Amino acid sequence: MASSLSPLQIKTALHVAQNASVVFEAIVDPAQMANYFIAYGSNRMEEGKTVQWSFPEMEGSFPVQVIKVEPDQKVVFTWNDTDGSETTVTITLQPVSETVTFVTVTEGEKAATDDGIRWLKNNTEGWANFLACLKAFLEYGINLRKGAFDPSQMPVQEV
Repeated sequence: MASSLSPLQIKTALHVAQNASVVFEAIVDPAQMANYFIAYGSNRMEEGKTVQWSFPEMEGSFPVQVIKVEPDQKVVFTWNDTDGSETTVTITLQPVSETVTFVTVTEGEKAATDDGIRWLKNNTEGWANFLACLKAFLEYGINLRKGAFDPSQMPVQEV
């Protein structure tokens, strides 16, 4: 039976006390991203390019296809979910003042199914964490992810 619910889309946002140019560079530069989001990025995010990202809590690397880059305003990319389906992520930067930027992350869409709801939960948590870690890094120079996702330190999950 087909769902009559609207497709699911993630949307999360946060103010960051830095100007849009500084925030933009932290998003497109893999050396900076390694301080708050990824373990490794193969290249700078540039329109039309594919970069590889690896995460400290996951094995392997993941291709990220950069669709659109508008300096100091927006980054759009696609990547594959764990089920192999592709989703589009848009990170939008809206200056609030010379020293504050409103950062919005959207990702989607997925069907409103049990799998879609799991994706919504997991990736919303991930993007909220992304924003919190970006804020901590840019405002205070703190890497909140360092040691936070070490698989060898995770509690055993019961099945």
